[in-house]
Amino acid sequence: MRLKSKTSPKNGNRQSGRLTIRPQRYCMRDPSATIIDEIIKREIPPGSRVIDLGCGDGRLLQLLRDDMHCNVQGIELDEEEFLAAMKRGLPVLRGDLDEGLQYLPDDSFDFAVLSQTLQQLRYPVELLENILRVARRVLVVVPNFAYWKIRLQVLLFGRAPVTEELPYEWHNTPNLHLMSMEDFRDLEKRGTFQIVKELPIIGERSVARATWANLRARTVLYILERKVSEESPSADRP
Repeated sequence: MRLKSKTSPKNGNRQSGRLTIRPQRYCMRDPSATIIDEIIKREIPPGSRVIDLGCGDGRLLQLLRDDMHCNVQGIELDEEEFLAAMKRGLPVLRGDLDEGLQYLPDDSFDFAVLSQTLQQLRYPVELLENILRVARRVLVVVPNFAYWKIRLQVLLFGRAPVTEELPYEWHNTPNLHLMSMEDFRDLEKRGTFQIVKELPIIGERSVARATWANLRARTVLYILERKVSEESPSADRP
């Protein structure tokens, strides 16, 4: 929820017969936001310390504060979204996640949330490692690039796919690093984190151990912890 890239002709100026694009910062909208908020709430115990990285207008943080009595903190880059979160009475810092989290102490949160944000970062792996210094567990929500509708568009039309979760054209998308479920599992093998739970979001619900999940899931929620040893228990996933 960190980049703004409005690059349609409505947002550009024509100079010498050419269209000049003016990119802007923005908070990426998630069509499944309400569903995902409820799934995230189920994974966070009441009273937890929670930081939302790329918190947008603070919708999720307000739910966690008011319904779950959590101690919350947000970080948001977009000015409009930052101000909207402030109006909710939430503690929010304005900052760019690609610049790191050096200003946050070790183990200062129980949970960090990174919802529809990781794929927009320039240095996603470095940020994951930094987050696990700050929080005991990280909840990561990302679109699944192996979703069947995406595969079908590429196969039939040979063009960059456009879906509800990835609603942008190739030239104006804020998404820099797209991945499938298999890609993220492979990253776990090489990274400093382990996946303790994998929840494919199929339709309007999360389905643990779903059949053909990498084909059917539009979005996936991962719960990550620091990798402690090679003998760590396997994650709750197929």
